[in-house]
This record gives sequence, C-alpha cells and structure tokens, in this order.
Amino acid sequence: MEWSLFLKAMLIGLSIAAPVGPIGLLCIQRTLAYGMRTGFVSGMGAACADAVYGAIGAFGMVAITDYFVSLSTPLAIAGAAFLAWMGAKLLLSKAQLVDKDVANKQTVINTFLSIFMLTITNPMTIVSFIAVFASIAGPVAVHPSAAALMVTGVFLGSALWWLILSSGVALIRKKISTTTMMLINRAGGCLLLGFAAWQILSLRG
Repeated sequence: MEWSLFLKAMLIGLSIAAPVGPIGLLCIQRTLAYGMRTGFVSGMGAACADAVYGAIGAFGMVAITDYFVSLSTPLAIAGAAFLAWMGAKLLLSKAQLVDKDVANKQTVINTFLSIFMLTITNPMTIVSFIAVFASIAGPVAVHPSAAALMVTGVFLGSALWWLILSSGVALIRKKISTTTMMLINRAGGCLLLGFAAWQILSLRG
C-alpha cells in the first residue's frame, strides 16, 4: 500500500510539473542561455516548492492548509508581480549563450530561490495538491511513514520532469544562435508578462 502511494505521489509530482507554464518557460530559457546545470537547478526550486505543498497535504496539516488557502489572493498578487518583474527583465536582457565554465559560476542559490518563490506563490499549486492528496491519501496519510513516502514521491516525480526537460533542451543548445536567443528572450518576456496579467485578471473572476 505504501509503495502504491509512493508511485501515485511520484506521478502527481510529474503531472503537476509537466504542463508548460511560466516555470517551464524560465527553465527552458535558462537552459538555453546558461546550460543544463542552471536549467536543472531552476527546476529543482520548483520541485522543492512542490514537496513543501506535498508535505502539507500528505501530513494532513489542516490548519496550515487553511492558512495558505486564505492567503491565496495575496500570494497570487505577489506571484504575478514577481512574474512581471522577471518578464520585464527578460525583455530588456541581452542575448547571451554562456560557456559551460562561466555558467558553473552562476549564483546557484539565487537561481534556485527565484523559481522556488515563484512556485510557492502560485495559488494553483496549493489548490492542486489539496485536491489530489484529499482524493488519494485518505486515512493512510496520518501515518508518518506513508506521508514521508508520498512527499518523497512528489519531489522525485517533479525533479524527474525537470531533469528530462533541461537535458532535452540542452541537446539543441549548441544549435541556437545569439539572434535566435534574442528572439527567445523577447518572446519569453512577453509570455511571462502575459502570465502575470492572466493571474491578476483571474482573481477578478
């Protein structure tokens, strides 16, 4: 039963991470600009945020869950502002294809934290984990061993997706010219601004 929950949780982590949204877009852009390492570290920020919400759902932390749900609107606003800032920054950035040796000197903590904060402030992540864990966990989730196994599954499923994505994008990185990278940056910036606007407009519904 516990291993069944682990596999289900791993599929949940994979399925929640896989849809291409602002996080996936940033992971792709960073992989193209700086290499697989930077792209994967970005994805791990999202994987850790998924694990945080997975832990809240798996361990049945009702009070914390209710608290995060009550904060969904301010979190969405903060997330949208962060998206808009990153979109504007990408629009104004210069095209760059950094060598691997230079990419390894990038600030790993900042790369990780920027995506972690972006994912943790996404209200859809909160809602998704609450709904999914409520449907599959049931009373088993009160057992710490089962809950820990589920959180591990969510993390590994999400991490697996970011490894696949960054590895795949890295394969075509050498074929990208600086002109193409400039277009990717501009398109990515516009899309991030669009995601930010959509997130704000969705609050009015």
